[in-house]
Amino acid sequence: MSVHGVQRCRAWLARVLPTLPDDPSHPTQVALRTYALALSFSLGPALLPIVTSFASKKKQRTAWVKLGKTLKRELRYDGFASALTVSVGGAAALRHLWTNAVDAEEGIMGVEPQAGSHGLLDGLRRWLHSLPLTPVQVTFIVNLFASSAGIFLLQKGLERSSKTSAKDATRHSPTLDLTLLLVVRSLDSFIQSLILRRVRPRNHIHSLSPSENEEEHIRMIREKLDREEAKQVNEKRQKMTQKVDAFLFWICSSRIMWCFFYEPYRLPRSYVKWINALASLDERVPEALRQIRAKKWSYIHGSQNHADLLHNCVPSRHGVGGLPCDLIHGGVEKRFCLEANCHANAALRGFKAFGQSLLIYFPVHFIPILLTRPRTLIRPGRFLSTTLGTLRSTAFLASFVALHWYGVCLARTVVLARIFPFVSHDFWDGPHGAMLAGSLACGASIWIENGRRRGEMALYVLPRALRTILPGWLARNQGWKSRAVERIAFILSMSTLLTAAIHRPDSLPRIISMGTGLCNEWPERWVLET
Repeated sequence: MSVHGVQRCRAWLARVLPTLPDDPSHPTQVALRTYALALSFSLGPALLPIVTSFASKKKQRTAWVKLGKTLKRELRYDGFASALTVSVGGAAALRHLWTNAVDAEEGIMGVEPQAGSHGLLDGLRRWLHSLPLTPVQVTFIVNLFASSAGIFLLQKGLERSSKTSAKDATRHSPTLDLTLLLVVRSLDSFIQSLILRRVRPRNHIHSLSPSENEEEHIRMIREKLDREEAKQVNEKRQKMTQKVDAFLFWICSSRIMWCFFYEPYRLPRSYVKWINALASLDERVPEALRQIRAKKWSYIHGSQNHADLLHNCVPSRHGVGGLPCDLIHGGVEKRFCLEANCHANAALRGFKAFGQSLLIYFPVHFIPILLTRPRTLIRPGRFLSTTLGTLRSTAFLASFVALHWYGVCLARTVVLARIFPFVSHDFWDGPHGAMLAGSLACGASIWIENGRRRGEMALYVLPRALRTILPGWLARNQGWKSRAVERIAFILSMSTLLTAAIHRPDSLPRIISMGTGLCNEWPERWVLET
């Protein structure tokens, strides 16, 4: 092709293809960023096991099939990325149209419509301009419309994909976890707006007379002092909230771990599989614990229907009754010949969890930076701080696992069961015994994390803890009442977050935890996909 032909081709492309606006708040820019980020969170965990399957020649054919289904599911108009883009990008577009309509009305105020002009459009502009709405109310209203379209689109896509999957996938609403996540984040935003003092924006100085300029200078000095005072007050209040975050995490994690052993159906299926992967648990243990709780299996009275549940277990309790240590420990320390050593069990579980947690928290810490500020990782200081944060979070999760099992052993073997030998192991292995003690002990690991991450982890576990206390009719994907309640919660929560992001960004000091929370979904979804 000649040079003239290339120039004509470029000129044609410039006319056909729209230019991308430079304004980062433009709806097009917002929609593109939202789609790219949402697609990475939804498609990334699903592609990881497929990519690893291509390494095996036996699994390549099935891997291609899974790849096609996954791409079709995530890239459809009703996929997660598209639905979220409709909610966020659609709200930006509606707000942009509203603002332009009001600005146009202000430009034609006092001008009579001429013959042949767009009288209906001018009337609509005047009507919008006459509405007694503040900018915050306008933003919230357009967010309501966009979020409504987004949740209907998302539920349609998930219902369509669930028809081709297992039947138990429809037991709970497929959007329940996302809805609870948004509810928790919106409540956090509301609480933060009440706790934090709002910092006044700095106004631009126009050309003023000498006396007015002096008054303006004094006013700016006062505002600067107010901003510094507000900053100090907010720092103190945030330190106080870190203690509340730690307590909230402790309560929620205790509830989640207790439900994992006794009521796993209340937790997301991917979450249960993920905890199973970290726990290295003998499958007979939770079954025995649930039978003891239901009083269908007892150390005192025995059980006719479940007598063979533990018939292959060899007791090694050294004068203490209850389930054998070998069974509870899950064979973690067999290679070291320390099957009955509770201290070694906790330590080895912690070391094993450290290696598994490192694979989890590496993407949690690095992916948000790679998606938003990848150049900052070139700096040695930034890279080192991110690496240390990864190791700190890894130590947190490893100690979480170790403390849980150490609390179990201290209650049923090492300390409490020996201090109170007259208490039956129907209690120690029951719902209010050793497993409850371990569930309460593991939450203390949150103090290993730094203050900011404590809040993120509290907001991460809170939706799952809330799910465990929901009534069955609301959690299940059945009936118009449950769908209506969930849709209203989704719409109001999403609208609140989007409105706060525009008009009260200081109430979202932990808004990055929204992305971190989605990154935390990666290991769960990866386990579910595999």
